[in-house]
Amino acid sequence: MSQYYHIHPDDPQIRLITHSVDIIREGGVIAYPTDSCYALGCQIGNKAALTKIRQIRRLNEKHNFTLVCRDLSELGTYAKVNNSAYRLLKSHTPGAYTFILPASREVPRRLVHPKRKTIGLRVPANPICLALLEALDEPLMSTSLILPGDDYPLMDPLEIRDRLEGQIDLIIDGGFGGMEITTMVNMVPELPQIMREGKGDAAPFLP
Repeated sequence: MSQYYHIHPDDPQIRLITHSVDIIREGGVIAYPTDSCYALGCQIGNKAALTKIRQIRRLNEKHNFTLVCRDLSELGTYAKVNNSAYRLLKSHTPGAYTFILPASREVPRRLVHPKRKTIGLRVPANPICLALLEALDEPLMSTSLILPGDDYPLMDPLEIRDRLEGQIDLIIDGGFGGMEITTMVNMVPELPQIMREGKGDAAPFLP
């Protein structure tokens, strides 16, 4: 049976955040709100939890997960960021963006794109998500909560419970979520490239 926590969207209860982090550290898979849409998350490098998420979403081995970080300094631990990229990231984090960057040695090999050696990272502007990351003291391995056959992410926590009861370990109800995924920006080339338009404003990254 999945745990179900009502957590205040603006003032997260520390007790419930602590319990949520305990579940993550024990290898659990959680559904949680971000500043774009609900997501599935687990502890970085946990192979069993990663496999469970792949099964739920029917993802193949080529799907790239995102590391959700609490701030820009943590993002810098897991990616190689040059000065020009850093200035752009500083101006647009936290926010509804996923940035593709060269992975550092801190990233588990199974999360790195096998050919390009890149990783997707983001810093969300969501109090619940940031409280989880602060208490966890490391990034969450994450992917948008879009189930097989659906065109959009699940936005109602009660529907998430109905459809994923028993398949995941925790559902965090932080209110209705959005239906837009993040804007994805490739920061590896000399000039940023928009790979996917979503909630984040793409204009600052266009030529």
